[in-house]
Amino acid sequence: MKRYWDRLWQSSLVRFGLVGVLNTVVGTTIMFVLYNKLHCTYWQSSFANYFFGSILSFFLNKYFTFRSKKRSWGEVVRFVINIAVCYLLAYGISKPLMLHLLSGQSQQFRENVAMLFGMVLFVALNYIGQRFFTFRKENS
Repeated sequence: MKRYWDRLWQSSLVRFGLVGVLNTVVGTTIMFVLYNKLHCTYWQSSFANYFFGSILSFFLNKYFTFRSKKRSWGEVVRFVINIAVCYLLAYGISKPLMLHLLSGQSQQFRENVAMLFGMVLFVALNYIGQRFFTFRKENS
C-alpha cells in the first residue's frame, strides 16, 4: 500500500490537482465576488481570476507540481503564453456555448454557468499545456 501511495504522490497529475484546488478557491472567490457583488463584466471577472490565480499557480506548479529547477525567462514566457491561450480558448468557447444552450435563462445565470464551464475547460487545457509545454522535461 505504501508503494502505491508513493507512486501516486509522485504523479504530477495528483500534485497539479492539489494546486488546482487551492487556485480554484482563490480564483473562484475573486471571479464571483467581482461579477456578482461588484458587478464587473464576464470578461473582467474571469480575467481577474486567472491573472491573480496564475501568479500563484506559476510558483506552485513550477516548484511543487513539476519540480522544475530551471531559472529561465523561457519558462515564464511559456507559462504566460499557455495561460493566455488556455484562457482565451476556454472562456471563448464557454460563453457562446452556454448563452446558446441556456437561452431561456437570465443573462446572469448563463454567464455564471459559462464561467464555471470555462473553469473546467481551462483546467484540462492548462494541465496539458503546463505538462508538455511550459515545464516540459528536456531530453538529455
